Amino acid sequence: MQRIAGLLATLVLAAGTQAHAGEVQVAVAANFTAPMQQIAAAFEQDTGNKAVLAFGATGKFYAQIHNGAPFEILLAADDETPARLERDKQTVAGSRFTYATGRLVLWSAKEHYVDGQGKVLQSGTFKHLSIANPKAAPYGAAAVETLTKLNLMATLQPKIVQGENIAQAHQFVSTGNAELGFVALSQVARDGKFSAGSGWIVPDSMHSPIRQDAVILTKGAANPAAKALMAYLKSDKAKGIIRAFGYEL
Repeated sequence: MQRIAGLLATLVLAAGTQAHAGEVQVAVAANFTAPMQQIAAAFEQDTGNKAVLAFGATGKFYAQIHNGAPFEILLAADDETPARLERDKQTVAGSRFTYATGRLVLWSAKEHYVDGQGKVLQSGTFKHLSIANPKAAPYGAAAVETLTKLNLMATLQPKIVQGENIAQAHQFVSTGNAELGFVALSQVARDGKFSAGSGWIVPDSMHSPIRQDAVILTKGAANPAAKALMAYLKSDKAKGIIRAFGYEL
């Protein structure tokens, strides 16, 4: 009888959790695709709430939010876009925080192609260098800063191919359409090791910090699932996933 009573209590608790479960619409910077997919799966398993994810360039999300897109949370690739949305009265006051600090990497799908100091950039033997659109994607802006600091921007400009976002910039390199490119470390490494190819992790001193902020948007102000997800992003489980993909906290 005790077993049956315990089982019934578990079923009632589970049913109650599902009854109170909700959905939250989340705009996610393309560089954070893989970790956010893992976090969303864990979030749903642990809380019963579902995060419906859309991935893209932060700059485009800014425009879409202003045009009435139904997003309730933004996980940006920078800290300036959420701050702008705050100034535009498009966010819930006090909800913004830095969920990760990104790392830029010069990467090639070819083994041993990119050396540990990025000197391959000076060789000039490659035909195409992929970067994300610097006007819409903070990782693209960081790539331009890095090339400028290396005094290579003018020289390499004819070789640059731009992806709409960091996901497309990575795709150009992974498919071989560009020999190398500046991408997010999270796209090509796990637990500190490149999963394929070769790369140079760009020193932080070469570009402005890629602080990535999350914020609840006004459309999510009354949604408990939005607040639950923001809290979950600060949990040890979420932080562990974020670190595994090469981000700093």
